[in-house]
Amino acid sequence: MTRSATRPVAYLTGQYPRATDTFIQREVAALRACGLAIETCSIRRTGAEHLVGPEQREEAARTFHILEAAQNPLRLAAAHLTALARAPRRYLSALALAMRTAPPGLKGALYQAFYFAEAGMLAAHLRRIRARHLHNHIAEAAGTVAMLAAHMAGIPFSFTLHGPGIFMAPAWWRLDEKIRRARFVACISHFARAQAMLLSAQEDWDKLHIVHCGVDPARYRAPESQPQKRLLFVGRLAAVKGVPVLLEALAALSEAHPEIHLTLVGDGPERGALEEAARNLGLCERTTFLGYLSQDAVAEQLARHDLFVLPSFAEGVPVVLMEAMAARLPVIATAVGGVGELVDATCGLIVPPGDSEALARAIDALLSAPERGREMGAAGAAKVAAHFDSRKEAARLARLLGPEARP
Repeated sequence: MTRSATRPVAYLTGQYPRATDTFIQREVAALRACGLAIETCSIRRTGAEHLVGPEQREEAARTFHILEAAQNPLRLAAAHLTALARAPRRYLSALALAMRTAPPGLKGALYQAFYFAEAGMLAAHLRRIRARHLHNHIAEAAGTVAMLAAHMAGIPFSFTLHGPGIFMAPAWWRLDEKIRRARFVACISHFARAQAMLLSAQEDWDKLHIVHCGVDPARYRAPESQPQKRLLFVGRLAAVKGVPVLLEALAALSEAHPEIHLTLVGDGPERGALEEAARNLGLCERTTFLGYLSQDAVAEQLARHDLFVLPSFAEGVPVVLMEAMAARLPVIATAVGGVGELVDATCGLIVPPGDSEALARAIDALLSAPERGREMGAAGAAKVAAHFDSRKEAARLARLLGPEARP
């Protein structure tokens, strides 16, 4: 093994670990299993509500938290002064890059100043651990910090491109410049890659690789009992997930399916409003809000339900759908983003986003034909095993992260 290969790869996200981003945690574990040394970094420390199991707590304990380190003004100043003294041209070039890629207006400039300050602290950490490469997930604010820190530290960087958020404001986040400067971009879907192609120069298209997010199929098992009309939603309780549409569909189905019940796993800013909406629709006895759960607990919930529903207004390729399919559940999702690359007619139903009547019809169709649901569940599990296994996808990413000389 070369000296370069023994040096770690730093992984940066805005918050790590998070209950809503367990796919990143799985990817880190799979890369470590591939033999890579992965050092996790996070802009801020996640709240206690996200540390829902021993795996999350262990990862949080070993993660470098940039904002916590930067709270000491002397430490922050020392990081920047050291970077300036060690490589003044590179530091000033990073500063110029920050100024050139700042979002417009005073607010954008102020945010960029914060990102540059964070980048200096991260660059000091990268030098301390002798990182050979920096990889980022999501590519928005943390992606800007990654781009600046890698430039300041003199190492290559890359990122995983998810969407849909960044595709709504690509100019603000300077996605074109990030793609141009990255050694490679791991796109989670063909949809994400197509958006990146649209928003970048053609000469950079060969940097864009498909690397799916994935799951560990062995973690999930088929439903434990005969169908009992139990629906499951897993996700952040935020506007983008379209849960009010699901509640409307549930209310419309109550008379035809008096046994129907919906369990919602997750938390977020809309939880209070959604609980109130459920009460107003007369669904108190038909809905259960569980909050965030660990990966194992989510797998347990999947095994106790009959149908998974994700009524989102925008998505990349949702990992929760992969988990449901791995657990042999038929799924219903909306025709947004890269969902169609995962769900087809063999393993679930796709409905228009925001259409509660279409959603109700799809739920009714599968509740009324449990044998069809079982066939879909089997097909979904086979598809996930073949194309969305986290170990196989991590092996692809490991090859991209392979040792490379310093730029």
